[in-house]
Amino acid sequence: MNVTVARIYVTEGKNVYEKIFKRLHDEHKVNGVTVFRGISGFGRSGETHSSELLDISFDLPVVIEFFDDDEKVQSVVKSLDDIVPECHILTFSASLS
Repeated sequence: MNVTVARIYVTEGKNVYEKIFKRLHDEHKVNGVTVFRGISGFGRSGETHSSELLDISFDLPVVIEFFDDDEKVQSVVKSLDDIVPECHILTFSASLS
């Protein structure tokens, strides 16, 4: 079975990932969602977001990943335009085994 996987790249700041997670669960009811918290990262701004032993950052990188049939994923991606920055969503085809 073929599916489309979506990866959404955001940061913890302003709890954006929680809003996305809630929308994926409550509104779109996608097949499943996993949220990965990064230990460091940077985006276009070049500003580094990282976690060190003595300095706990609350603006670390977060990747939200989910999959479903292609039509549903494309619909969900369009519905996230209001909360996900432009060019922060990656989609690709995958096969379930």
